[in-house]
Amino acid sequence: SCMFITVPTRTSSAIETLKVDLLARKAQVTFVSGYEYEYENVSARAIANVLFNPDISLGFWVNNNCINAERSNVVEPQLPAFV
Repeated sequence: SCMFITVPTRTSSAIETLKVDLLARKAQVTFVSGYEYEYENVSARAIANVLFNPDISLGFWVNNNCINAERSNVVEPQLPAFV
């Protein structure tokens, strides 16, 4: 079972929210556009880093550790939820 932790919000032009699960090595990214993606096999070190280092830009982190990382892969794009 996943235990996602919401990374404390930082100003980001592209990222609305970032949730990470250190043990499952997953990240859920909600972009400002409303699209949400879940990435698996994300570096545990990177996850710990973004949780404990408030200076890391969320956009930079997502680009490096989710989108452009060879090891990680997107699980399935989630369509925006309009409530």
